[in-house]
Amino acid sequence: MKRLMTTLTGLALAGTMAGAQAQEIVVGGKNFTEQQILASMTSQYLEGLGHEVESRAGMGSAMLRQAQENGQIDLYWEYTGTSLINYNDVTESLSPDETYRRVKELDGEKGLVWLDPSEANNTYALAMREESVEETGIDSLSKLAEAVNDGKELSFAMNAEFYAREDGWRPLQQAYDFRVSRGDVKRMDSGLVYQALRDGQVDVGLVFATDGRIPAFDFEVLEDDQNFFPAYALTPVVRQESLDAHPDLAEQMNALSSLLDDQTMATLNARVDVERETIEDVAADFLTDNDLL
Repeated sequence: MKRLMTTLTGLALAGTMAGAQAQEIVVGGKNFTEQQILASMTSQYLEGLGHEVESRAGMGSAMLRQAQENGQIDLYWEYTGTSLINYNDVTESLSPDETYRRVKELDGEKGLVWLDPSEANNTYALAMREESVEETGIDSLSKLAEAVNDGKELSFAMNAEFYAREDGWRPLQQAYDFRVSRGDVKRMDSGLVYQALRDGQVDVGLVFATDGRIPAFDFEVLEDDQNFFPAYALTPVVRQESLDAHPDLAEQMNALSSLLDDQTMATLNARVDVERETIEDVAADFLTDNDLL
């Protein structure tokens, strides 16, 4: 009888532990600043709502995606273009809305649910100094092309990869119907592009739309009014099984997603990369400022 009671107690304990583990939400994140901020923000936010949360930030992109497909990660923020091109091998040119719908459909077949996309789109972009935009009136790629075609002398900086890649600099000029001579384009490491643009060594630089140096250095991103660059809308992606276990999770994460845009993410990134604040403090401040913590 004693042995039976011990066995039953052990089974009950195991069941309780398994139930607790099933209710825990594992939040993942990639290994760069923006993703680490989002992982911390999401973890703190969900914990404040009463969820049991485990955070696993700092993972490589492919490893993180595989971990989610395998059920080791419940939730993380992914970019629409990354899923479309890297995980689903779709190379056709799609609008931002089409990109979102396509990855939502394709990943849905794998048990992964794309929630509401944020307004943050961490894609390639061309930027100028704010003072130059005010002086020239060039605030879009179409206006940039018009200025070049009208004979305005402008110098450009970009990394060597974008200059050479098949969906990079040459196709961009073709899409917007302008031509810049090779001598007006300086190729350099991505980090040096920001410095060259800040210091006035070039007029236009290739940037990433949510990079913290954009607001820190008073840059303005030129509107890609023909949607040349692939969309990389920042979106919470969660396993269907996790949504089934946590019915309120979709609404909660959509509320957080609605608060994010390029300027917000760039500012948060700058606080970490430029002002050297801690990731945890930056995430907590954002949640507090938006009455989410």
